Amino acid sequence: MHILIVEDDRELCNTLKRQLSAKKYTADCCHAGSEAIYLAISGAYDLILLDRMLPELDGLAILKAIRQNHIHVPIILTTALGSVDDRIVGLDCGADDYLVKPYAIGELLARIRALSRRPHEFSDQTRLSFLDIQFDMEARILTCNEKEQHLSKQKALLMEFFLRNPGKPLTREQIFLRVWGSESAVEDGNLDTYIYFLRKHLRSLGSRANIATVHGMGYRLEDSNVS
Repeated sequence: MHILIVEDDRELCNTLKRQLSAKKYTADCCHAGSEAIYLAISGAYDLILLDRMLPELDGLAILKAIRQNHIHVPIILTTALGSVDDRIVGLDCGADDYLVKPYAIGELLARIRALSRRPHEFSDQTRLSFLDIQFDMEARILTCNEKEQHLSKQKALLMEFFLRNPGKPLTREQIFLRVWGSESAVEDGNLDTYIYFLRKHLRSLGSRANIATVHGMGYRLEDSNVS
């Protein structure tokens, strides 16, 4: 699961990132409202942890902007404002949950697990499929025609993103955010290298699935038999 932490307290943000990473979550930090909206609408995140009291744009304005862009990613609003009225306002603006500071990391993890059990929020599947391929995300094994191919961590994240969005053009920026995160210094050409190897794996498995180039945009997972 890929989590975006929107928090202007950099020390707290980095602490949360370390704690979530220790529990096998992937987390990125963001400290400003405009950047938070930009990252949220990229579609690269499965959950957003959003501080209400931010400089410039506050958390409620960010929350409204995200929902107005029809982004339905689960959002946990965090704040020191803990009155019933404050909670109601946050939930009415589109938050899925409300956590009052200071909170224990155990409670945050429990809220994340609870949201992951809700239907139609984000998928907690461990197996994905498209056409003739199946992908076991835990084992990182791609299967087709009784053949198997083990994928590295980065190739597995990339394959998962395509399988969750079959037929949908994904921009290079969306892919970078999803696979490497907002703080990565990975070179642009690395993506093309990973795409090359994924295409090679699909061909060696004899799959109909193909990762096509969408010129001027990025890539799309599609059926190679359909022109």
